[in-house]
Amino acid sequence: MPGVNGVNLEGSCEALCRTLVSHDSLQRETADISQSVLYTSLMGLLLVADNEKAQITIGSGRVGLRNTGNTCFLNAVVQCLSHTCGLRDYCLLRSYRHEKFSKEDAKLMEAFSQVLLDLWDVSERDTAVNPRHFYNIFKEAVPHFSGYSQQDAQEFLRFLLDKLHTEINRKPYIQRTGKQPEQNNATFRLSEEASAMWKKHLDRDDSRIVDLFSGQLRSSLHCSMCSHYSNTFDVFCDLSLPIPKRSYAGEVTLSECLDLFSQEEKLDKENSPMCERCNRHTECTKRLSIQRFPQVIVIHLNRFTTSRWSISKSTAYVSFPLTNLDLGPYGPVDCGPVLYDLYAICNHAGTVNTGHYTACCLDENGWCFYNDSSVTQVSENQLQTNQAYVLFYQRSNSTATVRK
Repeated sequence: MPGVNGVNLEGSCEALCRTLVSHDSLQRETADISQSVLYTSLMGLLLVADNEKAQITIGSGRVGLRNTGNTCFLNAVVQCLSHTCGLRDYCLLRSYRHEKFSKEDAKLMEAFSQVLLDLWDVSERDTAVNPRHFYNIFKEAVPHFSGYSQQDAQEFLRFLLDKLHTEINRKPYIQRTGKQPEQNNATFRLSEEASAMWKKHLDRDDSRIVDLFSGQLRSSLHCSMCSHYSNTFDVFCDLSLPIPKRSYAGEVTLSECLDLFSQEEKLDKENSPMCERCNRHTECTKRLSIQRFPQVIVIHLNRFTTSRWSISKSTAYVSFPLTNLDLGPYGPVDCGPVLYDLYAICNHAGTVNTGHYTACCLDENGWCFYNDSSVTQVSENQLQTNQAYVLFYQRSNSTATVRK
């Protein structure tokens, strides 16, 4: 295996983790915390304690990807994911081979991991890596991406993470027939209801992708007639933020985009759901907030908007912080600061019909600009442009994305 010293995940570390997970002191009441997260955390601690036996030896990662025919969207996203260290190290160690229970063959994960192995090879290759094999397997899974037309990077990212998760899902596939009974959360407090819904999600979907990228959104409805509040909770792997219309030729901040995303929206009777108390459609207000924060938050700046007759692109300059992005104000009440640091950017230059994707990624030696096969170092003041399209942030107190 190029660039990685041998790591025996089937040895005593795994046995100890299994023992701890099954120990009586781990109560079922804490089941909303993924057992896989516990497993990963314990494994990380054991590997640190035994680092003479298990070390990941990698190169600089400053290697380009060949464009095999309008594949700049793929190259930019792969470079961003390659610098998501918690995912990178998981792929380099092939850890999924020891934890997957899905009936799916891990063909895509194997091909994706091989691309990352080549990008982080210690031999510091001079030539760019060819991702053709990985892309061919991806197109088998998602035929929509066949052909040589330009694709959307954010759409590709969503499909890729979903397919990788399906292949490495730690939960065994269970055939479900009929509609599942709804849980009655009427007497639950908000936090209990959210935790119950999160546990329900983890009962079916639990993977390294979930560990890193999955969060939980809360949608709150307030009936204007009876003042009843109702909440729904949905899992997300990225936040798609609107850009204020007034800014299409101007400048805004990322905070303004987040404010617009989470602001209260009025719904009339025709567009509102049924009020649980009134038992009819009424005027109401809706507000989105982040209930559970992911380790890595992917923020999509929605530059492309569709009208009845056309698609347009916003070229607004959206300024964003490189460190200490505080998402606490968009979370539960009194949750306090929730800080994130930027580590990768996917850029889009051009128009709706013609364009080009590039990436800027942070490593221990600074920022680099990835333009297909070309890799050049850039300074921090070159990162903020009106081409920023997808931003990758990691929680500043996270151990899931610690750099080498």
